Amino acid sequence: QVQLVESGGGLVQSGGSLRLSCAASGRAFRNYAMGWFRQGPGKEREFVATISRTAAIKHYADSVKGRFTISRDNAKNTVYLRMNSLQPEDTALYYCAAEAVPIGGTAVKEYDYWGQGTQVTVSS
Repeated sequence: QVQLVESGGGLVQSGGSLRLSCAASGRAFRNYAMGWFRQGPGKEREFVATISRTAAIKHYADSVKGRFTISRDNAKNTVYLRMNSLQPEDTALYYCAAEAVPIGGTAVKEYDYWGQGTQVTVSS
């Protein structure tokens, strides 16, 4: 079992920045690829970014490429999502997820463990 707890969400103006954190406990964090997903009002949960076990490989959704950065600190059992140039369409509940593979995928169904989410609201 892996327990995931997200933090760092909040209300920000358009063009602003936030950094989300996801703290993991339980089985060895370094054995998991990690991902960030989001679910906006009335929308399905969608892929945002993923990072491999060693942080060597990162992949982003086209909608966030160049604005968001995923990173991880295996010594602290934490994965981060730095979000710059936020826009109202980024408003969503953001989830982190863990997948027991070296390189994570982009589909919700691939991930084994999920956090409860942290709300990000971007005002125009």
